[in-house]
Amino acid sequence: MVFEKEEKIRFQHIDKAGIVFYPRFLEMLNATVEDWFEEALDYSFAQMHDDAGIPTVDLHVQFKSPARLGEIITKRLWVIKLGNSSMRCGFQFKNQSDICLEGEVSLVNVGISEDRKAIAPQPFSESIRAKIKPYIANGV
Repeated sequence: MVFEKEEKIRFQHIDKAGIVFYPRFLEMLNATVEDWFEEALDYSFAQMHDDAGIPTVDLHVQFKSPARLGEIITKRLWVIKLGNSSMRCGFQFKNQSDICLEGEVSLVNVGISEDRKAIAPQPFSESIRAKIKPYIANGV
C-alpha cells in the first residue's frame, strides 16, 4: 500500500518566483509523515509525543521540477524497510504532469525519559508494527 494525500500549493509555500520554496517541501514531507501516523496507523503525533517521538535521522531528496501556486500535488509515502526501531520510507510529490520531489527518509522510534533529557531508540509496538507492514513496498 501507499499512503496518499493531496495538498494545494498556497501563497505561504512559494518564493518570489512563484514556485515552492524548497524548505516548504520538507515541511510538507513532515506533515505527510504526521498524517500517515494519524490517519493510517491510528497513532497521532499528539498521542506519540507524550513519551516518545519519531525523529528523522536521514533524508535524501531530489528536487525534480517546480510546483507552482494553485497547483494540487499528490504526496505519496511508503515503507522500504522496517527495522526493530526504525524504518526507511520512500516518498514522491507529483503535480498534474511531473514529479516535483522524491527521495527517502529514515525515521527512528524513540523513547523519552520522564525528565525529557534522555532519548533512546525503542522497538515499535507490535500493534504499530502490524499497521506499518501493509505499507512495505517492493518498488513503487
